[in-house]
Amino acid sequence: MQSNATQSELLLEDEALRDGLQMESRIFSLEEKLHLFELMQKAGVRRVQVGSFVHPKIVPQMADTDELIRTIGKQSKAVVSALILNDKGLERAVACGVSHLSMSVSVSDTHSRKNARWPADEALASMTALIDEALKSGLDVRAGLQCVFGCVYEGRISEDAVLRATEKMVATGVKEINLADTTGMATPLAIRTMVGRVGKAFPNVAVSLHLHDTRGLGLANLFAGYEAGVRSFDTCTAGLGGCPFVKGAAGNVPTEDAVNMFESMGIATGIDIAVLCEAVDYLESTLGRSLPGRMNRVLAQSQRCAPNA
Repeated sequence: MQSNATQSELLLEDEALRDGLQMESRIFSLEEKLHLFELMQKAGVRRVQVGSFVHPKIVPQMADTDELIRTIGKQSKAVVSALILNDKGLERAVACGVSHLSMSVSVSDTHSRKNARWPADEALASMTALIDEALKSGLDVRAGLQCVFGCVYEGRISEDAVLRATEKMVATGVKEINLADTTGMATPLAIRTMVGRVGKAFPNVAVSLHLHDTRGLGLANLFAGYEAGVRSFDTCTAGLGGCPFVKGAAGNVPTEDAVNMFESMGIATGIDIAVLCEAVDYLESTLGRSLPGRMNRVLAQSQRCAPNA
C-alpha cells in the first residue's frame, strides 16, 4: 500500500494498560497503573492506551479509567488514549478530558453480539454516529474494526464486508482506521491483501494494525503490515492481552519484541528497549509469573554472558 496518508515515522501504541490488564484476574491499583505508565513514558512510548470506558461490572479492571486519565493529566511526550464502545463511554471520555479515542466495532456479527451485545450492523450504525459526535467535540478519533482477519465463531470474514464497514467509518471524517486481528487468525498474505485493498480504496486515510499472537504469527504479520505501508501498530508490553469474548485468544505482539525487530533492521522506534524491560520486570513481579515477551529474557541472558559479568 502506497498512501499519501501513510505515516513516515513508525509509531507503536502500547496497550498493556488496557488490552493487557483487562485479561488479568488481579486488579491493578491506580498507583500501580500510574507507575506502569511512567515506565512506558520513560522508555519513550509515544502513544499509550490507558484504559476503556466500559461498565465496571463487565470489566472491573477498567473501573478507574476516568480517574487514571485525570491523574495523568496533559502530557507533552506521550498521547494518552482510551477505548470506547458506546454513548455512555463517550460521555465519560469527554468528562475526564481525554484527547484521543479508539472507537471500534466488530465486523463479525457473533463476536459483536458477545462483545458489545449488539448485532454488527446496528453496532456499526451507532458507532459511526458516535464518531461523528466525538469529532464535533474536538476529540482525535481512531476508528477501528475488530475480527477483520477471521472470527473463531464464524470463520473467514469477507474482505468486501470490511471495505463496506470502512467506508461508513471513513465517511465520518476520521483520518485513521485500525484493522484488528482480534482472534489472531491473520497471515502475512492476508495482512498484505487487506491493507492493500483498504489503502487503495481510501488513500487519504492512514491504516494501523492491532495484532494478536494467538498462532505465533504476530511479528510476521506486523512486518508484513510494515512492508505494505503501515506505520502504526498496537503492541503490549510483555505480550499481555487478549479478548474476554474470544476463546483461546492470546496476547498482543510484545512491544519490546517489536522494538527489537525494527531496531535490528535499522528502523527507529524511539523506544529504549532496556528501559521498557523495566516495565516488563515490574509486570512479571506484580503478576508473579513469566510473560510471553522474549526480549527481556534475551537481554538478561546477554548481560550474564558478557565478558565482565
